[in-house]
Amino acid sequence: FKICFYFSLTGCVTCLDYDEHYILTFPNGYGSILTVPWIELGGECSINCSKTGYNASIVFHTKPFYGGKKHRITAEIFSPNDKKPFCSIEGEWNGVMYAKYTTGENAVFIDTKKMPTIKKKVRKLEDQDDFESRCLWKDVTYNLKIRDIDAATAAKH
Repeated sequence: FKICFYFSLTGCVTCLDYDEHYILTFPNGYGSILTVPWIELGGECSINCSKTGYNASIVFHTKPFYGGKKHRITAEIFSPNDKKPFCSIEGEWNGVMYAKYTTGENAVFIDTKKMPTIKKKVRKLEDQDDFESRCLWKDVTYNLKIRDIDAATAAKH
């Protein structure tokens, strides 16, 4: 896969084996400092494939102030030109998600805890262009690693 990000708002994932390009939007990130601190995702996202016409609408649900669960997600997947989804997804984005199909079939959509971790393949820093992420942020990253927040902040500016 090849992943590129534009303005941190929209991404493009290319599936090289099928020559398919998926344009996706990202959820918002929220940090909670009440009680035990945690970071969560929230908001609506979409995934669209111009070649096939398939698309998905995804909602990352934030945890309610009282009760409720963290990391909940719901999604609907649509065939080209259809107004009704052929599949609905619900569960936890960092756990198990379940699919309900219009055929009546219910199944585990994905269990992220059972997925293998795949190491990223990244070009060496000296082979990257000036505005590729790791090259652009190298001074910030270095200063964060050595815990020099002032230098990291200066490098970020």
